[in-house]
Amino acid sequence: MRNLVSSLSLPEAVGLSLSVIAPTVTAAFNITLVVQAAGPAAPLTFAIGTVAMALVALSFVAFSRRVSHAGSAYAYVTFTFGSRAGFIAGWTLLLTYLGFTTAFAALVGNFTAAVLRRCGVDIGALWILVGAAAMLLAWWLAFRNMRLAGRLMLVLEGAALLAIVALCAVILREMRPTGAAALASFAPSAAHGGWTGIGFGLVFTVLSFAGFEGAATLGEETVHPRRNIPIAMFGTVLGAGVFFVFVAYCEILGYGPGGIPGGIAALAKADAPLDELALRYGSPTLATALDLATATSAFSGVLGGLAAAARVLFALGRAGLAPKLGLVHAVHGTPALAVTWATVLILVPFLAWAPFSGASNYYSYLSTIATLALILIYVGVGGAEMIEGWRERRRLWSALCVVGPLVLLWALYRTVYPAPEFPNNLWPYVAFAWTLAALGVIRMRPALGRSPLPDPL
Repeated sequence: MRNLVSSLSLPEAVGLSLSVIAPTVTAAFNITLVVQAAGPAAPLTFAIGTVAMALVALSFVAFSRRVSHAGSAYAYVTFTFGSRAGFIAGWTLLLTYLGFTTAFAALVGNFTAAVLRRCGVDIGALWILVGAAAMLLAWWLAFRNMRLAGRLMLVLEGAALLAIVALCAVILREMRPTGAAALASFAPSAAHGGWTGIGFGLVFTVLSFAGFEGAATLGEETVHPRRNIPIAMFGTVLGAGVFFVFVAYCEILGYGPGGIPGGIAALAKADAPLDELALRYGSPTLATALDLATATSAFSGVLGGLAAAARVLFALGRAGLAPKLGLVHAVHGTPALAVTWATVLILVPFLAWAPFSGASNYYSYLSTIATLALILIYVGVGGAEMIEGWRERRRLWSALCVVGPLVLLWALYRTVYPAPEFPNNLWPYVAFAWTLAALGVIRMRPALGRSPLPDPL
């Protein structure tokens, strides 16, 4: 069986995009990274990132109305630039989803261990086993029933978001910010490099939005894909953007004067800002609930990332990378072999690297590599849509499609110069090396560089 079954609806598509973005993880972890770069201007950084990502999302939306394909950006780039460039894009996108999935697994173990510690049980290094178990459970769900997996992702992420919004409401009620205080968070901070700090912070905002296009990998399995996939992707970007700006503002407010001692500097160094905020403005019970919500959100990210990685691997296999990867399970209707191999590809580095780096560092390293690869994809799809818009004589739209990629290229430049401290200075070169390796794969499998998309557009 070589064709995926179209049985998924809009909620499953939204569930996949939302789970790969994992907004709860941004609130629990990524906001501190943006604060390190941009200081109190983190909400402004997220607002700029939302606009840039919305423009990128429009390019994905436009292509999803032309092409419904499990390869997502692989198919979009192939449509415009041909099979060779398309395979390079698909190969790069595979690194993105593999990186996010294995990174989220570390957070599942980390936050599950935090919940257990609050209950008086210290599992120590066994968080590794919890993360590995999360991968295996995600494999079972993605292997057997994508409809169930999609709805489960949506429920888990929705419950976690409600818990965070409740905490933010408590902070606003107690702090009662003035209009001037609110506007201060939407201006560059001179103490954090002004616009330079915002530029570096944009890398982490892209990390926060990364994965919104995950729904596109369900293009062959979703009912009415040219309607539901665009809604899922663009709606996820806009909804997540509003959430990120709001939560970043509330966290800065909660750490501000009269809040947690140390202020913005303490937030930038916080390993678990939601915990500290919950203890200051709520209760230990609320802190435990938020840790549990983050763990479940991270598991949703594992499941969503695995499903997306498997479908990209399925599309590449079907195009000639390995024909058996392009087979569909006769009973479950899923790309079962691709799901299994994707699980192996995320489990091996996790077991080999995470025990030595620790959960937080492993998440930071792998998600950064994945984001850098994804920036290249976003630039490629934006460039492809610019060309398609020009061919269709939509000059203004074609010019607009350039804006998002330019902002992302600026953010990418800021990851190289000035060079971050070791080992973060290595990650751009890891992502570039993986992308260049695609040329070697094409050399070994020449058909990949000349075969058209295997399914009708």
